[in-house]
Amino acid sequence: MVEFVDLLNIPIQLLYYAPYHSKYNPIEACWGILDQHWNGGANLVDVEVMVSWASSMNWKGLYPILSLSKTVYQKGISLTKKAMKQVESRLQLNPLLPKWDILIQLL
Repeated sequence: MVEFVDLLNIPIQLLYYAPYHSKYNPIEACWGILDQHWNGGANLVDVEVMVSWASSMNWKGLYPILSLSKTVYQKGISLTKKAMKQVESRLQLNPLLPKWDILIQLL
C-alpha cells in the first residue's frame, strides 16, 4: 500500500472493520451472491465459472469490473527491520482507533 501511495502521489487512509462485524461491511453483502451459488449446489469446476459468478455480484445496483490475474506471488517475503521502520514512519495511527484507522502519508 505504501508503494501504491507513492505511485498515486496521494495519501491513503485505511479504515478497517472490526473482526466479526461483517454486517456493517458493504462488500460482505456483495460476496453473499457467491454464497447463493455455493448454497444452490453449484460446483467450482474452473476459473471461468468463478469469474462468471463474481461478475454477478452487485451492491446497490453496482457490478464489479473483473480481470483474472495469473501472477504467481512469492511467499515468505519479509522486510528487514530497517525497511519496516521506514514504512512505519509513514503510518499515522488514529489515537482513538489505532488498529482500525491508519493514514499512509506521502514521503
